[in-house]
Amino acid sequence: MAKKITGKKPVKKSKTATVSKTKKKPVKKVRSISAGGIKKPLKKAAPKKGKKVSTEKEIQLRQANALVNSEKKGKGKRPKKISDTKQTNSLLDSIVEGMQEKKAKNITVLNLGNIENRICDYFVICDADSTTHVDAIANSVEDMVIKKCSEKPYHSEGYQNSEWILLDYINIVVHVFLRETREYYNIEGLWGDAEVTTID
Repeated sequence: MAKKITGKKPVKKSKTATVSKTKKKPVKKVRSISAGGIKKPLKKAAPKKGKKVSTEKEIQLRQANALVNSEKKGKGKRPKKISDTKQTNSLLDSIVEGMQEKKAKNITVLNLGNIENRICDYFVICDADSTTHVDAIANSVEDMVIKKCSEKPYHSEGYQNSEWILLDYINIVVHVFLRETREYYNIEGLWGDAEVTTID
């Protein structure tokens, strides 16, 4: 007789795996600051605004304000230019020597003699790598002019931040710039009709 096999029939496993239909929601990571147990999301920083491009009018206004600012301080009207050429040349040489004393860079003299309605006869421009250097050059120019010509500037400004120091000697206006500031305002470009002399 055949033997009877007792036991439960094996359960067949389905080939297809069961996939749950429920999807998990993605968790958003939020940086937060805990203050008194309450978490608040941080605000995004506002995008930085680019530098405004200076216009010709803006530069002219700044220069005009710098030169006549002393009138507001009760000094009266700006004196007339000195007609003595020898005295002007001596002053010019002293200014350049004062700049060279402190190793000023890119010294340029703009002769404005042929320009109508000019503020002065000369601009002497130089630049420096740091605000400390700008300050040192301006002080050197003042000291040298007092020593050689016994003159003080009629008006000066810019010592507060030392990015652009202006010394007004009536016939000659001195501009001592931080290099980036000089490039930004581009005085040589503005006074393009002037006769330019570069001093090594």
